[in-house]
Amino acid sequence: MKTIWQITHSCGHPAERDLSDRAADRRAGFAEWLAKQECTDCWRAAKEGEQDKAAWLEAKRAEEQAASEAWSEQYRMPPLEGSERAVAWGVRCRHQVLAAAYTARVLEDETSETEWVAIEEAARTITRAGWWIDQRSSSPDDLTELLQAATEAERPTENPYF
Repeated sequence: MKTIWQITHSCGHPAERDLSDRAADRRAGFAEWLAKQECTDCWRAAKEGEQDKAAWLEAKRAEEQAASEAWSEQYRMPPLEGSERAVAWGVRCRHQVLAAAYTARVLEDETSETEWVAIEEAARTITRAGWWIDQRSSSPDDLTELLQAATEAERPTENPYF
C-alpha cells in the first residue's frame, strides 16, 4: 500500500506527503482533501496577510475613535450612554452621521449655518449610543426628521428614577 502521495494543491504547488500515519483506507480521501487546500507556504502567507489586515483595521479604528472623540469635545457633544463597546461605536457613528449631514446640507446644499446650529442642538439631546449606531446608514437629508422622531428613550432625563 502506498504511503507517499504526490499532491498538487489548489494553489498549484506540488508536494510529496507521507500519509503513513493515516489508516490505509483513509489515505486516498485525505490526499484528495489536501489537493483542495493551499500548500503550507501559501496558507501561512495568507494568514500573515490576514494578521496584517487585522492590525491595519485595528489601527484605523483607533485613529477614527480618536478623531471622533476630539470632534465630540470640540463641538461640545455630550457623552453617550450604553455599554463601553456601544459608546465607542456610537461616538464614531455620531461623528460620521453629523459630518456627512453638515457636508451634504451646509456645504453642498442651501442650509444656513444658523439652521445647522439648530440641527446640532437637537443632535446634542440624543445621548443613547444605540440610536446613533442605528442611524449610521441613514441619508444626510433625513437627519432632521430622524432627530424629530427620536423618542424620549434616546434623550436623558433629569429624574434618574424615571
